[in-house]
Amino acid sequence: MPQLPADFADLEKFSDWILATEQERYAKRLETSMDDMQVFYDAGMDKMDAALDHLDKFDLYDLPEPERALMYLMQSVVMVSFPIEVWKQPRVLDSGAAWVETVKQPVF
Repeated sequence: MPQLPADFADLEKFSDWILATEQERYAKRLETSMDDMQVFYDAGMDKMDAALDHLDKFDLYDLPEPERALMYLMQSVVMVSFPIEVWKQPRVLDSGAAWVETVKQPVF
């Protein structure tokens, strides 16, 4: 069953990146190879402007489920942008074993 709006059906193959929390997105980033992240990043960035234009038509606090899924997917694209564009690895450079844990998520 499709999770995304029809105009974004080509991104359905990345539905495992439709994650509601930053912790989930970060964990997914750490367990994903750079090659797989690159494929996801390229496809997502190609649709980013269209996705933002589409989402701007809706009230953020009353998103239909397909639009909420699209928002989460685009948040995951942003989550992989620094590893792809800057660090060339999933973890933050020189961060050792350190991590940040969000204790409260935004309300959506």
